[in-house]
Amino acid sequence: MARKFKNIKVAMVVGVRPQFVKASMLLKALKKYQDVQTVIIHTGQHYDDNMSEVFFRELQIPRPKYNLGIGSSTHGKQTGRMLAGIEKVLLKEKPDFVVVFGDTNSTLAGALAAAKLKYKIEPLTQGPYRYPIIAHVEAGLRSYKRRMPEEINRTLTDHICDVHFCPSSCAVENLKKEGIVKNIYNVGDIMYDSLLYFIKKVAPKQDLLVKFGLLPHQYYLATIHREQNTDVLENLQKIIDILEDLNLPVLFPIHPRTRKAIKGLNIKFSNIRFIPPLSYLNMLTVEKNAKLIITDSGGVQKEAFYLKVPCIVLRDESEWRELLDTGWNLLTGLNKKRVLKAVTTLTKLRHYTGKIKFYGDGSANIKIAKIIRELLR
Repeated sequence: MARKFKNIKVAMVVGVRPQFVKASMLLKALKKYQDVQTVIIHTGQHYDDNMSEVFFRELQIPRPKYNLGIGSSTHGKQTGRMLAGIEKVLLKEKPDFVVVFGDTNSTLAGALAAAKLKYKIEPLTQGPYRYPIIAHVEAGLRSYKRRMPEEINRTLTDHICDVHFCPSSCAVENLKKEGIVKNIYNVGDIMYDSLLYFIKKVAPKQDLLVKFGLLPHQYYLATIHREQNTDVLENLQKIIDILEDLNLPVLFPIHPRTRKAIKGLNIKFSNIRFIPPLSYLNMLTVEKNAKLIITDSGGVQKEAFYLKVPCIVLRDESEWRELLDTGWNLLTGLNKKRVLKAVTTLTKLRHYTGKIKFYGDGSANIKIAKIIRELLR
């Protein structure tokens, strides 16, 4: 017996910058359906203005109906507090669909809270289901490095979700290897949708480079945020030493965790220009105009590729393996010789002309919205 809905309620759990961007695109796609109601649950994992509020303003995301204000803490404590807070909201809202994004503690907490409530929530109308359907956007990514919190989060999330929205065929195959074979949809990368939608708003923002005293393609951009790089002073020291030795100025938006950790280093900086975290549009601006990007971020790796800017990944693995196959993105770890060699190699490459075919056609959000509605209809 299929459920018959007059209205469909979709709850989205977000907590960090990339999730705000992904949610903004799905919200745009769901707006076309008058029978779909959306509820945003913000865990507060990112909480200051530069990491949270500016994204809601800039991306025109409706104010979250719920902000749990969890903030920073240890992984266990943070995830536990999120789990309790999200469960309380779900019991009150009784959504038909719960959507989680990516691989953060907010992702796992949202999926787990919904999964624990199966057969506990009555739906909006009578029917065979007594729980919200749980969907994971960006399902199937694997680095196969269990020491990474992100790997644990995305793997567990995939195994407790009902529906899997994958960004690539590689992600689909990863799920199948783990015995997940139902309700898998290769929709493409929703972050590609976002970049295509917002990049046209970047053109008039060139004055941002003037503010930083930089010229287009005459600087490198660095982003570091993973805890194995920011919370281990030895690794952070290696990264700073690498960036200081590069032949062009390095623009470095500082993640709050990195800002705190860097105070423990006794280093004089001459080549690195530290700036506060940037909004999404400003980040696209400095990415687009960089000669090279150096990062440990999964999202920035993709944005570099989409913007056709060469990228060095300061890790020993990547969940976005397709990017490495192009030769446009290179893994170096924290080995200084490898990084410097990669800089030389990548800055000599011609402008990337390959087609972006791994991650869909820029309509992932539309496909996801349509599938959500069809599944509930």
